Amino acid sequence: MYLIEFFKKSKSTLIFLFFFTIIFLPVIYFMVTPKKKLPVYNPVDVNPLLVDDAVRHISKDHKIANFSLTNQNGLTITQNDFENKIYVADFFFTRCQTICPVMTINMAELQEHYKNDDEIKFLSHSVTPIMDSVSVLRAYADKKGVIDGKWEITTGDKKHIYELARKSYFAVLDEGDGGNQDFIHTEQFILVDKKRQIRGFYDGTDKNEMQRIIDDIELLKKE
Repeated sequence: MYLIEFFKKSKSTLIFLFFFTIIFLPVIYFMVTPKKKLPVYNPVDVNPLLVDDAVRHISKDHKIANFSLTNQNGLTITQNDFENKIYVADFFFTRCQTICPVMTINMAELQEHYKNDDEIKFLSHSVTPIMDSVSVLRAYADKKGVIDGKWEITTGDKKHIYELARKSYFAVLDEGDGGNQDFIHTEQFILVDKKRQIRGFYDGTDKNEMQRIIDDIELLKKE
């Protein structure tokens, strides 16, 4: 009789332990495991050679500055067009025959991946605005499969673009202020969140880095 009662109790305990293992332990593990979160980059977190002297001391609350550029359709593009969007930015020029073609191919693949996702956009800044007129950008966009409204290919005042690269995106090692002899040439892709904060830097010429961007975008979408 004692053995029967013992086995009955043991059976109940085993059943409890079984369900606890398959249901409660995963829940507890999920609750106590730190969730991966992307860093927020401020000027002090970046190679100082990439950052303008005027902002190198800033250690918190850095955001992409307001901008006013002209896109491939001759429309004015501002920060308002990226409100509540996650976006990937880069710097290029249409006549570039070295890193830019590869970067454009990789950006186009990201565009294809997110073409039906309204949360995600792309922003390219021409570093030779005197050559990259609206008509040139329009032809370039058509050739590269740019989707209007999803990927903005922009031109504008050179000093303004240079200031964005040095003070907002930290994308270029070159010194200068956007004068005639200054030239921005960088392979960097920069990931910006909905709060206009920089959340990642990537080599835009490396196809493996595109998967890392996708993974990081998915993390941002969960924030």
